[in-house]
Amino acid sequence: MKDKKVVVCGGGGFIGGHLVHDLLRQGYKTVRSVDCKPFEEWYQRAPEAENLILDLRDREACHQAVKGMDVVFNLAADMGGMGFIETHKAECMLSVLINTHLCMAARDAHVQRYFYASSACVYNAEKQKDPNVTALKEEDAYPAMPEDGYGWEKLFSERMCRHFREDYSLPTRVARYHNVYGPFGTYEGGREKAPAAICRKVIEAKLSGKPEIEIWGNGQQTRSFMYITDCLKGTQTLTWSNYVEPINIGSSELVSINQLVDIVEAIAGIKLKRSYNLSAPKGVNGRNSDNTLIKKVFGWEPDTKLKDGMEKTYRWIYDQIVSRR
Repeated sequence: MKDKKVVVCGGGGFIGGHLVHDLLRQGYKTVRSVDCKPFEEWYQRAPEAENLILDLRDREACHQAVKGMDVVFNLAADMGGMGFIETHKAECMLSVLINTHLCMAARDAHVQRYFYASSACVYNAEKQKDPNVTALKEEDAYPAMPEDGYGWEKLFSERMCRHFREDYSLPTRVARYHNVYGPFGTYEGGREKAPAAICRKVIEAKLSGKPEIEIWGNGQQTRSFMYITDCLKGTQTLTWSNYVEPINIGSSELVSINQLVDIVEAIAGIKLKRSYNLSAPKGVNGRNSDNTLIKKVFGWEPDTKLKDGMEKTYRWIYDQIVSRR
């Protein structure tokens, strides 16, 4: 596999940047990294990769990105945490242009594998009303009632991949990610997700001497969070496999947001007074990954303990904040 020529679309982003570095670490000789952001805004940039600034919403840019490549990882999207996707629905929907044009370019280039990063936001909202949620199986995406905006785009793009595989023999693979977190991710500015946001808030409270934290929602909403190394392993395992249907890649370790704050407080060695912003974006009440299928297909599931991954994430964000001060 290491002789394959690989392009990571969205390589300047959180997951994409980690994937580029992981492929190079494994010994892949040709790795192209593509993102629309200026280089100084890339989360990570590997000098050993071929780094290109291209807006993949443009069809010609997609043809340029995949030219000469054997494998396409499509991780490119305009997205963020709940604070972003609930208030930028049209922008999230426009990511459909990226996958549409990349599928067309990959078909024309006769690539050997096309990976699409979907999301647990595709799942039917009716099944996520209770914090004590029943873990979501792959079939729970239908009948369709996904997250408005972002989730609809992801579900539509999943179908695009399916039909390009059926009609044009493009070898597509689709993963439904469940809340990926880790170092080298967004932790401020409005696009950050809950693990990074809570780390930042706890760090700021500790450094300021004001032992207070604001939590979005009532703190009882539940989620599972997957550490980045598990995401990378699941992504590459699926890509090289013969399994063609959408599959969950996520941790099954369910926690409430209050419990997530408990974990970060323990890492920081501090206890904070909590206030709850009930008008802030909070998403569904409960969401967890049912890993029955991934264990059956691959004999594996994401298994990094949340407290272990959060400690690494906290230390990295702490260093970033302190270094700026």
